[in-house]
Amino acid sequence: MRKIILLEFMTLDGVIQGPGGPEEDTSGGFQYGGWVAPYFDEVMGAVMAEQMKEPFELLLGRKTYDIWAGYWPQHGANWAGVNETKKYVVSHQDQKLEWENSILIKDDVVEELKKLKSQDGPDLQVYGSANLVQTLLKNDLVDELWLKIFPITLGAGKRLFVEWTIPAAFELFESKISKTGVIVASYKRAGEVRFELIE
Repeated sequence: MRKIILLEFMTLDGVIQGPGGPEEDTSGGFQYGGWVAPYFDEVMGAVMAEQMKEPFELLLGRKTYDIWAGYWPQHGANWAGVNETKKYVVSHQDQKLEWENSILIKDDVVEELKKLKSQDGPDLQVYGSANLVQTLLKNDLVDELWLKIFPITLGAGKRLFVEWTIPAAFELFESKISKTGVIVASYKRAGEVRFELIE
């Protein structure tokens, strides 16, 4: 059995939309794309290099897939294995997947994701993919959260946690702080939420 791991850049108020650039995701009138760049230093570079190491497979929502499929096939030298690995793409519509080793998941999404988790193979990494992330959190399919929390608030935009996220406990297993104030915090699933009275 393998894990589903969410790797997300997020603001203090939980926004994960459009971190990479102004045109990355402007849906809903989002105007703040590219908000990670001013905070990306050598610490963040080292963190990402470690987290993006092989072996891995990718689990992506359609919008993130479309963005990446337009970039990584020409820039694969910057991320070892990204073009060769399997890429599972969750979409509600039929889509021709041009990027090599891409596999569409369209029907019975939750059941198909459960089957993927139960198989042997590399862990499944999820980047961005805000809509897919909600399906994963709602159905308790997330094993680990690898978060990078940036010292800004945006007020508007797609968020990591929304109203249908289930109650769940997580355990911090790794953390550090970049020179620019980004908190890198990695959590693993740790059972149910416990309720206790404070004495």
